[in-house]
Amino acid sequence: MKMKYSFRILPAFVAVGMLAGCSKNPVTGKKEIVFMSQEKEIALGAESHPSIVATMGIYDDKNLQSFINEKGMAMAKISHRPDLPYKFFIVDSPVVNAFAVPGGYVYFTRGIMAHFNNEAEFAGVLGHEIGHITARHSARQQTSQIFGQVGLAAGMILSPQVRAMGEQAQQALGLLFLSYSRDHETESDKIGVDYSSKIGYDAKEMADFFGTLKRISEKAGQSIPTFQSTHPDPGDRMQKVGKLATEYQIAHPGKYNVNRDAYLRKIDGVIYGNDPQQGFVENNNFYHPSLKFQFPVPSGWQYENSPAQFQMAAKDGKSMMLFTLAQGKTLDEAAQAVVKNYGLKVIENEKATINGNPAVVMVSQQAEQGQNGQAVAATANTIQVGTWLIQYGGNIYAIHGVATAGNYAANAGQFRSVAQGFKSVSDQSILNRQPERIRIKTAQRDATLREVLKDNNQPDGKLDELAIINGMALTDRVAKGSLFKTLGK
Repeated sequence: MKMKYSFRILPAFVAVGMLAGCSKNPVTGKKEIVFMSQEKEIALGAESHPSIVATMGIYDDKNLQSFINEKGMAMAKISHRPDLPYKFFIVDSPVVNAFAVPGGYVYFTRGIMAHFNNEAEFAGVLGHEIGHITARHSARQQTSQIFGQVGLAAGMILSPQVRAMGEQAQQALGLLFLSYSRDHETESDKIGVDYSSKIGYDAKEMADFFGTLKRISEKAGQSIPTFQSTHPDPGDRMQKVGKLATEYQIAHPGKYNVNRDAYLRKIDGVIYGNDPQQGFVENNNFYHPSLKFQFPVPSGWQYENSPAQFQMAAKDGKSMMLFTLAQGKTLDEAAQAVVKNYGLKVIENEKATINGNPAVVMVSQQAEQGQNGQAVAATANTIQVGTWLIQYGGNIYAIHGVATAGNYAANAGQFRSVAQGFKSVSDQSILNRQPERIRIKTAQRDATLREVLKDNNQPDGKLDELAIINGMALTDRVAKGSLFKTLGK
């Protein structure tokens, strides 16, 4: 959580005023009815980009950024839609993911960049994401599905890892996500093979990366049965992509590059996992070293930290809390902005002091309207929000507790306890916490991966994770002089 940007609900990308038309798909060559023109696609990408940056942040690595720009533009030129204004970004998230939005905007997380083990793996995923754009999957999807309020989840290469925040609470706070169909994902896999091969990379490495994704899912306990997921199982994709790559290379004999060492040197020093300076949870507390504050996290609650906000929820999905930077220069301005942005009707409003910090406390309900535009009476299912606005360190922070009106009273004490636990941090061991980084080492002897990791003082508890990061088994042999990944400060 960087707090460089004030939180705002992302605009809904609804196809208002778009005319349906019959056009030829640039990839398939088939005629199809779509609701989105190319001009609208480009505008949508430009419109969504600032919100993606505010939500995730840009990872500052000029050499790595130069690399993805170079390969991205090379692939754009040989794609089915070379005329689009393509833009490529590395976003500051530890999640292993890549995604695209219409109009040529492609994003890689630093988490996925850390997990690639060669340029060919990266190129395959790059081709997959550009494939979503060139095949107009977003436009085709709109014939049956309206865009959610967060465009950044479109085109995830790994099934979404969004924790259970409760469906109604998600809708109230604009946290809806869009995913592509299995057919679209499979089509993009094939395009990824074609595009990466055309710029000279071995697409068999793309297949191997799906093996890495499968291992990540299994380690996290997030393996999803193929037929219960909108994204094909990574294991199935590994087999299918491997077959497609082999067929392509038989039909087009030539030299296909992997470029392992060159890629590993590029990611030496990349931050791995959560950056504690952006906030972290420890001993049931959320700490933000850069902004010097903390607040409690209820025991057993699931949580998600991003540059723009921290959200957490009870496992039953019946209540959630959201912490973010408030809009406005004063507490009164911030209160007005909350009511306007979330469409709330205030029930209670009072001034308070929380651990020496000026505050405003509100209880509100989501204002509902009937078909005739008239206000509808609140029910047990109406969303109710408790808001604590706290002035601290030159900023105004908002803590929202969200539940249905029927469940709000049961959760009010928990919400209040979190908000009243907001206070400053002075512990130097918290304030000076540093992130782990990928550190590239050279094997000093012929040995197993386990042995060369132990040679470099990697802890036993990290060995399984390091095997996944390296795309190897701990028993695999590493030749003397070979490069491999370790973790260090």
